[in-house]
Amino acid sequence: MNTRTLKASAMAGCLVLLLVLVQAPVSTHHSFAMYDQTKTVTLTGVVKTFVPQANHAELHFILLAPDHKSLAKAADGKYVEWGVEMAGTAAVAQQGITGTTFGAGTVFSVHLNPLRDGSNFGSRVGALAKCPTDPATNKPKLPEAGKHCDSVAGATLIGGTAF
Repeated sequence: MNTRTLKASAMAGCLVLLLVLVQAPVSTHHSFAMYDQTKTVTLTGVVKTFVPQANHAELHFILLAPDHKSLAKAADGKYVEWGVEMAGTAAVAQQGITGTTFGAGTVFSVHLNPLRDGSNFGSRVGALAKCPTDPATNKPKLPEAGKHCDSVAGATLIGGTAF
């Protein structure tokens, strides 16, 4: 091999190594293209679980029925579950969104961009509106049918200043 070919081979090897090293961290995070950012859906539900993760914290919840007097059920009789993806756990904790502030049973409303494939999951848009708890009964005060937690007296906005 001549010097020119040797240099070109070394350069190509370095380039491949660089691509491999850069690709690993990049592939651990995803694009938001899977969410339909032309649609914003507003949902109200009851927290099932808060899922803390480094890249994206998630809230999984059961949707309230349209009359807001019970939990929504699908045709098969199972509860209608949704999930919402947010920023990483540390970032949302700084906004006041934690497993404690959004523990199981918390009633809240969220704006989200739904998945394009129609699955019950989306990406959070703006603040979360948390329904207040009635101190006399220790039960959440629910919004009227067709409304969301932001309309309930005493509701709090968490993770932003506007709902």
